[in-house]
Amino acid sequence: MGPTPSATGRRLYPKQQGCPIARTLDVLGDRWTVLIIRDMLIFGRTRFSEFLASLEGLSPNLLSQRLKQLEEEGIVERRLYSEHPPRMEYRLTPTGEALRPTLEALANWGITFRPR
Repeated sequence: MGPTPSATGRRLYPKQQGCPIARTLDVLGDRWTVLIIRDMLIFGRTRFSEFLASLEGLSPNLLSQRLKQLEEEGIVERRLYSEHPPRMEYRLTPTGEALRPTLEALANWGITFRPR
């Protein structure tokens, strides 16, 4: 049996669907997604322009796509902070905040095994 599309549009093979790590990587498994979450953990609520300034090399279209996916997964919520023109800010939900120990563990691994 071949892979089936997941919530993010990636394809998981049947054996992967039963694996919690594979399902988590389906949501968080690209560089930009983890860095977007990192910025929200560090800075709290964040605006689109602030993400673009912080995440060098990330295009506006890709940022928009990643924020939408994170919102659909219940990790991020967006709120209107200006009506004219309409502007949004993004913040982590409790589900997103629950990723803090995971990102701290990644940072500690990087400090230990990938020092500058």
